[in-house]
Amino acid sequence: MNPQPESAYAAYAAWRDTPQTGPIDLSIVIPAYNEQARIVPTIGAFAAHLALSGLTWELIVSDDGSRDATRALIDLLDHANVRVVEAPANAGKGAAVKRGFAAARGRMVLFSDADNATPADELDGLIARLEAGADVAIGSRAADGADVVNRSLLRRTLTAGLRGVVRIGLGIGVADTQCGFKLFTAEAARRISSAQTVEGFSFDLEMLHLAERFGYEIAEVPVRWFDAPGSKVQPGREAVRFVLSIVRIRLNAIQGVYRHA
Repeated sequence: MNPQPESAYAAYAAWRDTPQTGPIDLSIVIPAYNEQARIVPTIGAFAAHLALSGLTWELIVSDDGSRDATRALIDLLDHANVRVVEAPANAGKGAAVKRGFAAARGRMVLFSDADNATPADELDGLIARLEAGADVAIGSRAADGADVVNRSLLRRTLTAGLRGVVRIGLGIGVADTQCGFKLFTAEAARRISSAQTVEGFSFDLEMLHLAERFGYEIAEVPVRWFDAPGSKVQPGREAVRFVLSIVRIRLNAIQGVYRHA
């Protein structure tokens, strides 16, 4: 039976108006840089999906020095359980996620892209894997059962090539390292982000390398994914940075940078 609309709205209104003061089940961290066109619908998508979930939750927008109306639109929402953490200047997506993780209070912490390319209801599958014992659950466009729509030929070709580079360069045992939809236990989120050094687009590589290095169980969960318009990713430039990040991670490991994390 579908929930009555008035019940869903009452639950949403309670979350919107009443700050969570007790233990929090879930923190959602959304890194944002000039996301005025997408941030409000994405917040709405999570609010609609989680309204009747029974979870206590908060949403943190980690604003990475936006120069548009991203912050102003969030302020206009005036939601009691939506917080903004800000950087004085644009530092990179990895830096924004790390800042958001540091502010998170939930026993589970989700990082999600601002474009809602992976729909909010895909979160249920990730939560189920954490509750079954995993430490990290990652949305995957490469796992059996995934549904990928609207990806260009260029991005498909580039992704396939970079996956091969990751296997050779880092040996990470998951097929899709870059899907922007990853859930962590609070302990894993804190430990991994505290050791993180990559601040740009390829930070996911380091997070997963650290998860494996620290012995965390990683579950790769098939998700639906739509290549949303308005992406700020520049494939050629990011491919170069991707390879450089692999080199940096390897050097960090050799030099003992992660040893005491």
